[in-house]
Amino acid sequence: MKISVIGCGYLGAVHASAMAELGHEVVGIDVDVDKIRALAEGITPFYEPGLPEVLSSALASGRLRFSADIADARGSAVHFIAVGTPQKAGSNAADLRFVDAALHALIPHLQKGDLVVGKSTVPVGTAARLAEVLSSSGSGAILAWNPEFLREGFAVQDTIAPDRLVYGVAAGEDGRRATAQLNEVYATAIEAETPLVVTDYATAELVKVAANAFLATKISFINAMAEIAEVSGADVTQLADAIGYDSRIGRRFLNAGVGFGGGCLPKDIRAFTARAEELGRGESVAFLKEVDAINLRRRQRVVDLTVAALGRSVHNAKVAVLGLSFKPHSDDVRDSPALDVAVQLRGLGSDVMATDPQAIENSRLRHPQITYSTDIEETLRGADAVVLVTEWPEFKSIDPVWAAGLVNSRTIIDGRNTLDAAAWRDAGWNYYGLGRP
Repeated sequence: MKISVIGCGYLGAVHASAMAELGHEVVGIDVDVDKIRALAEGITPFYEPGLPEVLSSALASGRLRFSADIADARGSAVHFIAVGTPQKAGSNAADLRFVDAALHALIPHLQKGDLVVGKSTVPVGTAARLAEVLSSSGSGAILAWNPEFLREGFAVQDTIAPDRLVYGVAAGEDGRRATAQLNEVYATAIEAETPLVVTDYATAELVKVAANAFLATKISFINAMAEIAEVSGADVTQLADAIGYDSRIGRRFLNAGVGFGGGCLPKDIRAFTARAEELGRGESVAFLKEVDAINLRRRQRVVDLTVAALGRSVHNAKVAVLGLSFKPHSDDVRDSPALDVAVQLRGLGSDVMATDPQAIENSRLRHPQITYSTDIEETLRGADAVVLVTEWPEFKSIDPVWAAGLVNSRTIIDGRNTLDAAAWRDAGWNYYGLGRP
């Protein structure tokens, strides 16, 4: 099929490349000329495993091109809107300016029978409003909502072989036509018997934010248990193992630590809360405010543990920070707990040296006051305390005996509870975990 993807940020660039790799003819469109130029040259503007290879393959096939001119969307049968919905300044609500602008810019270039598909994460009710705008435009195009469920670090795989598909469509013939067109777009996944839910606009919008809210709640729940474990002497890791055997609960995402971050979960649960309040049902998701608060407290807990481990002599102490991205296999530092911890320690007067396999440049742009190194050995050398805050494999595999020969003081704060505490203690380290004795 001929497809256009409006917005070539993280979501759009991955979607455009993957759709072309699946055999569609795709044009990716963005107002950022520099970004378009880089993508057209096969250069990804962010780190995502597998994307450079898929992007290069799709460009070489001739099925993928990029443009800064929205008029180049004309002739495509399906148009995906994949622009960002950041948090509004001074508010928890989502900023929909880019979604609205994308649709209004696209309308003059639509033709009868075209399908416009929203992929951006939006507050419930947005799709119905945009469907009215599209209907009144006289373009003859119809709207569907197809939320994305990408995991950073696995986004290419999640696009090419998703674990489920959700279509939000209108009632009647328009809905049937939209479903048929989307089935053609996702023919490979459909043939692989990927679970498919065809529903209304509101449900499709809620699926994404509800999934993120549930995941955030599960992570914050175990972190709340870590807070109790710390004052009671319990071990939250063993607690998670024990309750995780219950098939109703499951062990995944029950890892206590410094908490979640990134460009989705924090802003999505805040926007969900704001939208529920607008609908007069704020009490239904009031618990999400506490979920958010628990999450933010974990960052402070890591800082407090570091200060206590240093004997409260923080000023001019060298602290080695392992990790800057909000999760491994990503260079994303938006609302990153790891970067936040580094910034807070620097603010207390520590001599912070931080390292990360991918996120140093993004971190330096935001916080140039921190010292960065690409070398783990240099980062550890002479450190009075080591703080692990992103569970990159490179950090998890550090030999504690080797590291002991580099540091000034054998003190490590494991902000992800990802290290073998016994091995580090056997090597002479003072090991501090979260919610662990």
